[in-house]
Amino acid sequence: MERKPVIVVQDLTRRFGEVVAVDHLTLEVVPGEIFGFLGHNGAGKTTTVRLLNGILTPHGGTARVLGLDPVHDGPALRRRTGVLTENPSLDERLTGRENLSLYADLYGVPPGEVPRRTEELLQFFELADRADQKVGTYSKGMKQRLALARALVHEPELIFLDEPTAGLDPVAARHVHTLIARMGHEQQRTVLLCTHNLVEAQKLCHRVAVLEHGRLIALGTPTDLARQWVRSHRLELEVAPDSLPMAQAVLQTRWGISNPLLENETLILTGVARETIPDLVASLVTAGVRIYRLTPQEPTLEDVYFALHGEDRAPGPPPLGILHAGPDTKGRKR
Repeated sequence: MERKPVIVVQDLTRRFGEVVAVDHLTLEVVPGEIFGFLGHNGAGKTTTVRLLNGILTPHGGTARVLGLDPVHDGPALRRRTGVLTENPSLDERLTGRENLSLYADLYGVPPGEVPRRTEELLQFFELADRADQKVGTYSKGMKQRLALARALVHEPELIFLDEPTAGLDPVAARHVHTLIARMGHEQQRTVLLCTHNLVEAQKLCHRVAVLEHGRLIALGTPTDLARQWVRSHRLELEVAPDSLPMAQAVLQTRWGISNPLLENETLILTGVARETIPDLVASLVTAGVRIYRLTPQEPTLEDVYFALHGEDRAPGPPPLGILHAGPDTKGRKR
């Protein structure tokens, strides 16, 4: 049985004066998906989260979240969603356990359930050993983990994370990444992740939407977007040492690649179109070059992002051509 989308947005629009913060946004998010909103600061990510939670009222279009209308069903909807803002506030005078208990009460968690839920969350986010210490003594990474736990204390069906690793050091950010992946994979929660960290999105998200000045310019899995928008690859080519001069000659005369970078007897080729790789290899073999290893470096979301903004953009349909790509569960990472 096909599952109903958790979020359905059609032509959603929001303005602030003359500025269009969200411009006719159309997309769907399916259950159990970690869905990424990518874009620069001011692209419309946070405004969209506020619209989807009924904090802001749209000036056009419609949205349904968990089957509810955020405009008319805001309070009921927010009881079923969890939100982590970019700069979450915690009461540093209270302990971690007390912060969770306080928010459990605010969300109406039955009193008999509060101890179990807080303990499970403290264990899951690896805070149990510091649970009874004041939050003011926590590191920034620990505070962020506690804020994530707080967003889950009422067991929401849908979680919105707005720049969850902003300001964290690499070790703390990696820890948060692991916990978000576990939330999606182990607990099968639906997560909407707003970020301008392309590496973060590449690592965590099943699908991503790229926003620019409030408009959706690309939508799909990281792999599909890379194939759609990035035509050139970086190749590492290792050949027999005595084949190196012939390889360089073929690359220059046949393919116009002069002076490829040489690192530890490995040729580094850039700007190679994906569809030409088989012919490139065939021409080298025909010339007698002995190839030990050929490693294409798959394009990343960073490559996609720059291609969408005019660098190395592939010919073909404009970005609007992939706006209405529906949820694709076949290529989703787990």
